[in-house]
Amino acid sequence: MHKPLKILQFICPTGFYGAERWILTLAKNLDAAEIQCDLAVTVEPGMAELEVVRQYRAMGKTVHQVAMQGRFDLGGIARLCALIRAEGYDIIHTHGYKSDILGFVAARLTGIKIVATPHGFENADDWKLRAYIGLGNQFLKWCDVVAPLSEQLCEDVAKIGVNPRKVRYVQNGVDLDEVDGQRRNVAHNAVLQNKTAKRVGFIGQMISRKNIFDLLDVFDSLQQKHGNLELKLLGDGDQRKELEQYTQKLASRSAIEFLGFRNDRLDWLQSFDLFAMTSTLEGIPRCLMETMAMGVPVAAYDIPGIDQLVIHDKTGLLAPLGDKQALAQQWERLLFDSEFSRSITDNARDFVWNNFSGARMAKEYSDLFREMVGKAR
Repeated sequence: MHKPLKILQFICPTGFYGAERWILTLAKNLDAAEIQCDLAVTVEPGMAELEVVRQYRAMGKTVHQVAMQGRFDLGGIARLCALIRAEGYDIIHTHGYKSDILGFVAARLTGIKIVATPHGFENADDWKLRAYIGLGNQFLKWCDVVAPLSEQLCEDVAKIGVNPRKVRYVQNGVDLDEVDGQRRNVAHNAVLQNKTAKRVGFIGQMISRKNIFDLLDVFDSLQQKHGNLELKLLGDGDQRKELEQYTQKLASRSAIEFLGFRNDRLDWLQSFDLFAMTSTLEGIPRCLMETMAMGVPVAAYDIPGIDQLVIHDKTGLLAPLGDKQALAQQWERLLFDSEFSRSITDNARDFVWNNFSGARMAKEYSDLFREMVGKAR
């Protein structure tokens, strides 16, 4: 009996967002007889148990925690190397700037292969973060394989100088079984049953490229016009405090609630009458795939990545980037034209099921992992 390939997923988590859920989806859908997919996360002093760790273990899979004395503890590389050697991993699979850097050095020191999956590039204002992102991008160029989640991300990695021969496009996927289970339990969703107003929602990181200030402005204009609208924002991030302060200046502030990270995010998602997105830069957002599979209508700015999911007037509505007035009109159409909204959500659900399943994504990664170590099926 042949031994399965041993793959180490490696991430330096900032919360429980798209990249963390993506890793769970991949691990769940890989054939354990063929691919042993373990997880390693960096853990800093005082850090609470990570949700991705809890859920990975709940699937009966192995998690390793790499101790870090601080955000930039280079000693973490030695501990990661020791883990790779002790467990005999064939490939390390990295997610994010920090994990790309640490993972690349560890891969070269231990002689194993590395594949990096960019989940999106940050258009940060802070010069220190921009410099850190630039450093991470340099390490991407030296990885054995770079596997972006979208066609736009393939173009982005080409712009930073990644050799096209190293790029392998594996289209994003989502755990549709989880969403479908939520749909079947709609009668038990207290979050949905207890709402009293039309609900606009957002789930994601509160960082600059999400451009949530525009989202707040659009909601404020419509809430003053129509009343009986509320906005629920799930997630956390560097901009949350600033966004909350900005909200206090808005006339609709009493109708806006920041809920932070939620374990019952699918309950909340199911309760939305509209999922709103105002990002300026994305890969293929998992939150949108889940939203469309759930049957919640989507309105967003027309940017690369989002346009692979939201086909205007068919699977959702798009507005030109930065055109808040046009986006407000799209919100109104989806919120107040129920027949049109229903046709959009039906189309969107079919589109996601046919094109973005986690099982399809896992099969493509299985093939990639085998190719990287020269093992045929």
